[in-house]
Amino acid sequence: MYQQELKRSTTRVKRASTRFLQILMAVFAAIFLFAGVAFNRGMMLPCFLMAALYFVFEFFAHKTYTYILSEDTLSVEVVYGGRFKRELGVIDLTQLVVLAPHDDPAVDRYRKGAQEGSIRKYDYTSYDDSVPYYTMIVDNAGTKEKYLLDLNEAMLGHIRRRCPQKVVGI
Repeated sequence: MYQQELKRSTTRVKRASTRFLQILMAVFAAIFLFAGVAFNRGMMLPCFLMAALYFVFEFFAHKTYTYILSEDTLSVEVVYGGRFKRELGVIDLTQLVVLAPHDDPAVDRYRKGAQEGSIRKYDYTSYDDSVPYYTMIVDNAGTKEKYLLDLNEAMLGHIRRRCPQKVVGI
């Protein structure tokens, strides 16, 4: 029996839009600070609110996902800002429909706008172009869910041994 847990952590890369929003918040905070000093102290409140929003946005923009694969479950956790840890969910591999690379034809019918209908999508990838990610479709009590994951070779091998007919293109 396979009792060892496999773990993998991946840090999400900040998008260009995230950096742009942070710069925009910092510029508005500086403008409100200048307006508060030069014209009216009432303009200091928006400055402090923009600074607080900047730090809250920075905290939640920095995410690290951890995948923990045990016998028949894949647990996904997220760490926000390097401090706050939260479990996002547990995926039951016995309910697996298909696992394939994101651009494989086996998952084409589960893409947005396909005939399969609306599927709830969970994106737990790093957005790093050098890291391949995989699409996992799970039938959870009659509703299909789509997971985008950065799995390593050891995890893929374990899932392939557990569900060989459902792992495609790997």
